[in-house]
Amino acid sequence: MENRLNTLLADMVVVSHKLQSYHWYLKGYHFFDDHPKLESYYDMIAGMVDGTAEDMLKLSLKPESTMKGFLSISDVKEAENKEVTSEEAYASVLKDFQLLRDDVLAVKKAADETGDYLTSALMDDYIESFYKEIWMLRQVLK
Repeated sequence: MENRLNTLLADMVVVSHKLQSYHWYLKGYHFFDDHPKLESYYDMIAGMVDGTAEDMLKLSLKPESTMKGFLSISDVKEAENKEVTSEEAYASVLKDFQLLRDDVLAVKKAADETGDYLTSALMDDYIESFYKEIWMLRQVLK
């Protein structure tokens, strides 16, 4: 369970930083609407990062805490230091949120199989959040 949770944690940290990069480098007509939306996404993920790490500590597990460690186990591709349009950012965020949803579903399944009700309940909240955001991103990208 520790490895699964650390993979989720690492993926969330890299996505959070990527969202912040898009927030900084956003360009185009929709800037005023999309700049705060990207900020709300990285705020949401930051809460999940903290919740996941604290969940691990409650279970006497050891959460990864270094960028080097996160990057070594994350499956998320980092953002480049370049401007992005809203459409480019949202397409990337959609892909990353789908990956995080799949991470969360895998953790939820493992938690249920081992009777880890604390982690299972936490993942329920994340599952709902990711499904909602994925749906909304798909609508924007149509």
